[in-house]
Amino acid sequence: MAVPTYDRFQPMHCPFCSAHDTKVIDSRLVAEGDQVRRRRECLACGERFTTFETAELVMPRLIKQDGSRQPFDEQKLRAGMQRALEKRPVSVERLEAAIAHIKHQLRATGEREIKSRVLGELVMAELQKLDEVAYIRFASVYRRFQDLNEFREEIERLSREPAKNE
Repeated sequence: MAVPTYDRFQPMHCPFCSAHDTKVIDSRLVAEGDQVRRRRECLACGERFTTFETAELVMPRLIKQDGSRQPFDEQKLRAGMQRALEKRPVSVERLEAAIAHIKHQLRATGEREIKSRVLGELVMAELQKLDEVAYIRFASVYRRFQDLNEFREEIERLSREPAKNE
């Protein structure tokens, strides 16, 4: 059990009486260490309540080719990757790990905005590790292959590279 502490920096007000003096009675990691659960007690009314803390990790905005900007959309990323992986032998766990890795790489840039092309290249790199057929599917749309020769060139380039699969 954690030692009770007082929040000195940003007081949490009591949801019962709105007093700003609350103390933390207990803190525990939850959600696989991604959240902190705090049990608090109001010093004014004595009521107890629970709060949850999570780190707010801001994803960079995407700068599209036309110059417009839009927020990063994890669901759109997942949908695009799932479309490429449709009917391929890749587990949901491996897909989710790839998405987490892409998000980590985006955050690690430290930039507030990045070109959408950077995201596309990260997706292609992850898909190439997951499944080469899915990679070719995604690349054909992303790079707008115009004819069979462009497909052939990409497949030949892939076959010259050493195997990257796990």
